[in-house]
Amino acid sequence: MDPFTPVRCHMSKWGDRPHWRFEGTYLGEDDHGRWIGFPAGTHNARPGFAFDSEVDCVTLVPHDGWFLATFHAPGIWCDLYVDMATPAVWRGDLLTSTDLDLDVIRMAPTPPVASPLAPQNAKAPWGEVFVDDEDEFAEHTTLFGYPPEVVTAARNSADAVLAAARDRTPPFDGAHQPWLDLVPQLPVSSPRA
Repeated sequence: MDPFTPVRCHMSKWGDRPHWRFEGTYLGEDDHGRWIGFPAGTHNARPGFAFDSEVDCVTLVPHDGWFLATFHAPGIWCDLYVDMATPAVWRGDLLTSTDLDLDVIRMAPTPPVASPLAPQNAKAPWGEVFVDDEDEFAEHTTLFGYPPEVVTAARNSADAVLAAARDRTPPFDGAHQPWLDLVPQLPVSSPRA
């Protein structure tokens, strides 16, 4: 795929249940994986909820891994949000993956000035790295019937990402910054089917 190609991202929940839909721009590839850029104002929608992003961000789609890592520019409540998910599949300009509930989050170092999407009661101190949605993962494991190998892969991925994000080891060592620096020049995508 050529750099600056528009891409569609379709996330689902287990059992092909609809989840997030959003569009971005393919930026390129490095040793960590493929990078997608999303300028501030990008529309994100899932059944029952939608919002336009407040800041620029980039998502790393690893070459081989059970996660998608989104790095945010300063100005919101977190600077890193990593979804544990099935390995991503590319079909032309369409990226698909199944969200597996568990998230690794690194809170922003300081509170944002005025972010309407900021959690009213922060789940962790500013700058803290933690795993979120353990309760949702436990519930969905039973409700949706996650296979044991999927449960193991999601938990192992969350543990590895948590350690790497805390220690700021690759790709959580600032590797995203050159990609994030490209985002301000990108147009905000209009939603496509």
